[in-house]
Amino acid sequence: MANATARLIMAPFNPKSRHTSAMIRAAGERLVLRDWNVGDLPMYREWLNPGHAWLETDAPYYPQFTPDEADEHVATFLENLQVPVDVPTRLVIARTGEEKLIGSVSRYWISAETHWMAIGIAIFDPEEWGSGVGFEAMSLWISFLFDAMPELARLDLQTWSGNVGMIKLAQKLGFSEEAKYRKARIVNAKYYDAIGFGVLREEWVG
Repeated sequence: MANATARLIMAPFNPKSRHTSAMIRAAGERLVLRDWNVGDLPMYREWLNPGHAWLETDAPYYPQFTPDEADEHVATFLENLQVPVDVPTRLVIARTGEEKLIGSVSRYWISAETHWMAIGIAIFDPEEWGSGVGFEAMSLWISFLFDAMPELARLDLQTWSGNVGMIKLAQKLGFSEEAKYRKARIVNAKYYDAIGFGVLREEWVG
């Protein structure tokens, strides 16, 4: 199993800080996954504006935010930062030693009753595409979640056939293609397949 080595680093978590004093949850060779803080939100809000390249592949079959919806989303995000959690649902991807938000990893339950979770990633900055950032960030995230949540039986990646980069990433990570729903997504008036990849705990951890 392709697996980036992750180490857990504990640091003070202060969501009101405009600097990177948030807890670093996992660190790799070039990247860290850390908690969000207030200083990340203006840049995040900018990345939500229409026209950015990442929006063309990240679930473009759903409507994009209007300006008012984006503002409301960020305001809700800020409220959620004030609530401490043991295992975050989203983390910032940043270069080691740098504050800049370059992307985010996320998680959500498909079925909490059966310990079935899906994960996602968005690399906002196109200058980082093709550099291996996605592979390292997702490897760290997967290892972190399996370690932090012993009950997890599996993790899923869900995408669409037009997102070639995500398909290649899932394959490189060692995920198995487990589902394909033909002509289930519409992007720019064209049908695409919905695709599901999965990895079991024992396949990843070994």
